[in-house]
Amino acid sequence: MYDMLVKGGVVMVPIGICSVLAFAVIVERLWSLRVQQIIPQQEITHIESLVKRGRITEAREVCQANPSNSSYRRIILSGLEKAGERRQVIKDVVEESGRQEVVHLERFLTLLGTIASITPLLGLLGTVMGMIKVFATISSFGVGDPSVLASGIGESLITTAAGLSVAIPSVIFHRHFNRVIDRHVVSLERSALVVIEQIKSGH
Repeated sequence: MYDMLVKGGVVMVPIGICSVLAFAVIVERLWSLRVQQIIPQQEITHIESLVKRGRITEAREVCQANPSNSSYRRIILSGLEKAGERRQVIKDVVEESGRQEVVHLERFLTLLGTIASITPLLGLLGTVMGMIKVFATISSFGVGDPSVLASGIGESLITTAAGLSVAIPSVIFHRHFNRVIDRHVVSLERSALVVIEQIKSGH
């Protein structure tokens, strides 16, 4: 494996950096986008129950206990802090908070998408550079031994294989995370609407 990396040339360096970054982003997003992390169902039921009974202060305290751990807590807290206002005011605040949470949920996905896009190009660049060297050898020494040319061409293709091996999982996980975020947003909107209606009816 090490010999292949060395034979791939200087282009293998940025491809290797991209692979490390992609792996780090994938692991971080898999952890951060867990359902229980974003939409803790037991907590949702508890908060909805408190709001339904008009215990807004207690519901707010639950959300304030550790808001950094849950997108749901942050969104609902923004609405609870406006309890007593008109429904439209509460809804606008919650929607704005929701938009901020979407940005938070999509963190690092732009980086992952960029890696998915550029690593095949880096691989192609390495292959082109390798082929240039092969043709330079031909122009200087002639066709000579075909096995030498075959070896040179094979080495030039290493970067393409490396670039694709990074790009393919990056594309797969990028699309997967986008689908997960879409599902989370729908669930968060549905849960937030329930609380908004309860705040309205209670105040």
